[in-house]
Amino acid sequence: MRFAVALSGLSGRPIEIVNARAKRRKPGLRPQHVAAVRACAELCEARVEGVAVGSGTLRFHPGPRIRGGSHVFSVGTAGSASMLALTLLPLAAFADAPLEVRLRGGVFQDFAPSPIHMQHVLLPILARMGLRASLEIARPGYVPAGGGELLLRVPPVARALAPLTLLDPGRVETVAGMALSSHLAARHVSERMAGTCEERLVAARLRCEIDRVEDDRAPQAGASLCIWAESSTYCRFGADRAGAPRRSSEAIGRFVAKRFLADVASGGTTDRHLADQLVVFAALARGESRWIPARWTQHLDSNLWLVAQFGAAVRRLGRTLEVRGMGRRR
Repeated sequence: MRFAVALSGLSGRPIEIVNARAKRRKPGLRPQHVAAVRACAELCEARVEGVAVGSGTLRFHPGPRIRGGSHVFSVGTAGSASMLALTLLPLAAFADAPLEVRLRGGVFQDFAPSPIHMQHVLLPILARMGLRASLEIARPGYVPAGGGELLLRVPPVARALAPLTLLDPGRVETVAGMALSSHLAARHVSERMAGTCEERLVAARLRCEIDRVEDDRAPQAGASLCIWAESSTYCRFGADRAGAPRRSSEAIGRFVAKRFLADVASGGTTDRHLADQLVVFAALARGESRWIPARWTQHLDSNLWLVAQFGAAVRRLGRTLEVRGMGRRR
């Protein structure tokens, strides 16, 4: 839904979405979806209908331009601010001026991209396509309090996004990471997450250095671990896990190491999350992008279906994904 609204703004085509989240425990739009639609509408001067919590149908009629400038958007709950940043990135790439936006809500949680993963995995790959954005964690925020803040800065692309080719996974030898915890220094949460993860990576014969970060700015206690690496062929891989009640620091460290090692060993050229995040940007690029997902997920299938509705050509050849972009120009 989020990317559909962004693509509507970029293409100038109005859309209607029906049965939004119809099979979820709480069907219809949630506050984070409402915030995303309203933020996109503000950037592209759209007229919207049905944008309210619980609504199952919405209509989005984009305006004639995409505005840059300074903006502040708030989810109003602990809903994901990083997902909101990811939604706005395609629009910001083609705005009429540089974009600077403060995004308030949850920052670290399950089922949402980690801003640290975005900083060290997604954004460096997008920079190779011509989109040079920065994302700063101004304040961490966790479920249920939220209260986090991200700062997204995006200069628009010069003309069009370049296609991306990632077909050789290369070798990963060195891993970096960040173990972040808020108001948990007395329990040594950052150290325990990082140490457990490092043990698993060293056992797999990888050099590893994870920074331990103690934070006291967040409105509540919380934690997150993220690791990342660049291979010898400039592919990027990452894995992350947020803290949660009854989820031990050691369990987080083991999960992140296991997920990272599985994706690196898969023969893919992107981790499982980067694989689906790249689809919209490849669909906007000029020419054909190709990469090998570490794992084929439902998110990947959904994004491929979506960009095809707007004119991108997608196909799967064995394990390789090909996306022929629409050549959107600024």
